[in-house]
Amino acid sequence: MAEERFTVAPGTRLLHIGPYKTGTTALQGAFHRAREALAAHGVVYAGRDRQAKRPAVALTSPTGPREPWQELCREAAAAGDSRVVVSSEFFCDADAAAAREAVRGLGAGPAGRDRDVHVVVTLRPLLKILPSHWQQYVKHGLCDSYEQWLDGVLRRPERCATPEFWHRHRHDALLVRWMDAAGPDDVTVVVTDETAPRRIFRTFEGMLGLPDGLLVPEEDGVNRSLTAAQTELLLRLNRRLAEEPVLDAPRQKVVREGIVPRLQAYRPSRDEPRIATPAWAREAAAEVAGEMAEAIAKLGVRVLGDLSALTPPPGGPADPVGSVPPKAAPVDAAVEAVLGGLAAGAAFARYGQPEPDAVDDFPVRRVPARDLLRVVHRRGVRRLRRGLAGGHG
Repeated sequence: MAEERFTVAPGTRLLHIGPYKTGTTALQGAFHRAREALAAHGVVYAGRDRQAKRPAVALTSPTGPREPWQELCREAAAAGDSRVVVSSEFFCDADAAAAREAVRGLGAGPAGRDRDVHVVVTLRPLLKILPSHWQQYVKHGLCDSYEQWLDGVLRRPERCATPEFWHRHRHDALLVRWMDAAGPDDVTVVVTDETAPRRIFRTFEGMLGLPDGLLVPEEDGVNRSLTAAQTELLLRLNRRLAEEPVLDAPRQKVVREGIVPRLQAYRPSRDEPRIATPAWAREAAAEVAGEMAEAIAKLGVRVLGDLSALTPPPGGPADPVGSVPPKAAPVDAAVEAVLGGLAAGAAFARYGQPEPDAVDDFPVRRVPARDLLRVVHRRGVRRLRRGLAGGHG
């Protein structure tokens, strides 16, 4: 049932689990910047960072240290009767067991005084999520074109290059997992409104008993979408790196930490085309979105906003960009990418360059097994530096 306003009780732990690409970055930035103002109104934004990524990863990963998650639970327990907000889209990666552990851990209080845990899921149309998620995958090294990726996601999910996509974005199933953990009365769906982007801030203020206007979005988003040409530039770089691979560490430094931020900081002109979805995929996405919205309406969870907004009609203007990649990126965008790569490459050379070794110049077949990994690493670094210096790729 849809409602316009709802406020959780004092002492509630409000767990926002995303999923990805539903306005999470902007919301987390607003909470992070308003920590002092929130505290004055009896609200704790848990964790030290913009979002609780490290605790969420610690909870949802089968291996790795548990301390970040345990530290978050201790912070929530120490907050007493304050409302506590925990936000990370990485929580949507939880399976049923991890979801139950999340509710149990955040709700645990001293001397058996457990607290209510209220799970919030923000949703936006699948049609909007698809291009955003594809470009995010490209930022992390995906080599599939948008149409290739869509074909896998919508037509052949069992062979998709990113199988976790539907774990995150089959939203009806996501809600069922968390309903089973928290109970239907403690799950709220917030439907984002593309025509009123600040409404999501007012909705969370209402849930937390905060005055309107306390949560303010950042002037310049930190997770700006790339244009079609920018993403194509990054896609082609990924393919060249796949053909002539270097090690993950320099790629992470040069591409993820150097090129991508500079591309996101570049301000495209109004006429630069955005990533567009081909007609067949729009129709397929509309069908899946309709199924999910219908199923969500039957779950009995609280809905803030209009569920019908999740199923916009698949029709729209012609979509040439979806099927024909741009032939060239704007020169200014390309320059920013090169500058970012050079800066990150220089940083890696300063802090990650190994010392020379006598076996470095041996043929691989003559390198002792105990030295092989180290030598391959050094050669990869040298190759990367030569490529950056000579414009390789």
